[in-house]
Amino acid sequence: MEPRFNLMDNELGATIAKRIYHVALAIARSPLPQSTQDLVMLRASQINGCGFCVDYHTKDATAAGESAVRLHLVAAWRESTVFTEAERAALALTEEGTRLADAHLGVSDETWAQVRAHYDDDQIVALVSLVAMINANNRLNVIVRNPGGSYQPGQFADMAG
Repeated sequence: MEPRFNLMDNELGATIAKRIYHVALAIARSPLPQSTQDLVMLRASQINGCGFCVDYHTKDATAAGESAVRLHLVAAWRESTVFTEAERAALALTEEGTRLADAHLGVSDETWAQVRAHYDDDQIVALVSLVAMINANNRLNVIVRNPGGSYQPGQFADMAG
């Protein structure tokens, strides 16, 4: 599979990518646990069929020490015993927030109550923003057909400057 277009080779594309990366840095520095962030990004990317992002977030999570068992089971988190109640709430929010077109009511009150029970306001801001941003990133990568397989952890670190 060949990419249709390299956004980073375009001045405007590179500028937008840098802005998106800075939002991602703000979320990464939030009090939302990094392991939860990794699971959320992986699950949304799986749902959206974004090979580039599945590759990216699986490798970053592995580099951060996430277990292979949890990464393999994130697609079946409801039928797995390796996730905390807080992570389950975040994954439910991720699925409902990602599948907006499939669920006309969006995020259910039950899911929202679970999120409120496990996360403080700053963590909720980070979680909601993370779901929105990973979905935007998935869409950018799927539209231009960025393939998975070649990402290296830390590959985008130079964008922070």
